[in-house]
Amino acid sequence: MNVNDSEKAASLLEKEGYVQTSEVEKADLIIVNTCSVRDKAEQKVHSLLGRLRRLKNGENTAIIGVMGCLAQQWGKGFFKRCPHINFVCGTHNIHRIPSLVKEAQLRKKYIEAVNFNGHVPSLDLCVPASKGKISSYVTIMQGCNNFCSYCIVPYVRGREESRPSGDIIREVQRLTEKGVQEIILLGQNVNSYGQTLEEETGFPELLGKIRDLHSVNRIRFTTSHPKDFSDDLINSFAEIDELCEHIHLPVQSGCNEVLEKMRRRYTVEEYLAKVERLRSICPDISITSDVIVGFPGEEEKYFQKTIDLVKKVRFDNIFSFKYSDRPGVASQRFSDKIPEDMKNKRLALLQDIQAKLTLEKNRAQEGKTEQVLVEGTSKGSDADIMGRTRGNRIVNFKGSSRLIGKTVQVKILRGYAHSLRGEMI
Repeated sequence: MNVNDSEKAASLLEKEGYVQTSEVEKADLIIVNTCSVRDKAEQKVHSLLGRLRRLKNGENTAIIGVMGCLAQQWGKGFFKRCPHINFVCGTHNIHRIPSLVKEAQLRKKYIEAVNFNGHVPSLDLCVPASKGKISSYVTIMQGCNNFCSYCIVPYVRGREESRPSGDIIREVQRLTEKGVQEIILLGQNVNSYGQTLEEETGFPELLGKIRDLHSVNRIRFTTSHPKDFSDDLINSFAEIDELCEHIHLPVQSGCNEVLEKMRRRYTVEEYLAKVERLRSICPDISITSDVIVGFPGEEEKYFQKTIDLVKKVRFDNIFSFKYSDRPGVASQRFSDKIPEDMKNKRLALLQDIQAKLTLEKNRAQEGKTEQVLVEGTSKGSDADIMGRTRGNRIVNFKGSSRLIGKTVQVKILRGYAHSLRGEMI
């Protein structure tokens, strides 16, 4: 979501004559897009803005702005912490970035735009496909109505708002006409898409409409909430050929007591039943997840239940994090916090177990032939190219850069911890 927001901001500024540069010292304008989901993300923002302070010394007059969730959370408080920045732009005001920059150019100080709007104007912003772009994000909704006890998203992104399906279809059409091969649909909870619309289009119906365009090679989406993961959506993996065999389905904990305290609104048994139905419909599907360790009140036996679930499901990969308090959320007020050293030990154990499972999963691909969408040159060698399987695994193999944007058949020779090695057929 943040990557897509950055693309929207850059697209708006390019219309004003700005050109992107990779050399920050030469930049006339620097915008830092921020995340506030975890404390570590905040620390990174502090560190980066501290390094950027030196650009305000001497004759350098670079304008520095902050956008995104942390900007929404702190508002004008950002100026007290970082007096060298010019403006803050919240999650509902991306469309105002060009005007905020113009105000800053007039030497106005401490410009703030963090009001919530009844409608999120940036939902209507479409990022044009750049030449040679293979994959594009398409926002279908913003905000969240779930209010999980640990999550700050509803407070910084606002309540759910779905985008009309016709607007989404037109954007997808424009992108594919420019050569985009893969569409990634975005939302805080795509499974609840359509609930704020007058039209009767849910997420499975939206996927069907995109399929009916007959112009999309691959469709992906993120993120899904398990409580809204319906049988109709599960069936879509069998009915829509363009829908890739990969699902990111955050479980967060393997313990019902913890899930209830998190306000996740599903049980471990319900989650496992959905995974079982999904694998019965689509046996080769790759399943990834999010897991939080050290949630307040997570006893050792509760943590062990999470380990048991990870081993039972055998995720292809997980994103795992230590619990951290977020301002204003319900869990901040919970008294039974877990010591930091215990959270560190649990996270290390979980990540070690998952690393072994991921390696086993990758090695199980050896000898198989996969469809790979070539994305670019390999990071490891200029003689190699890389792409992704439909299951979202990275594959490196020998090939010409002329293949970028093409889908090719690749035999998997070797599975590694984070990628596969293949040979084009």
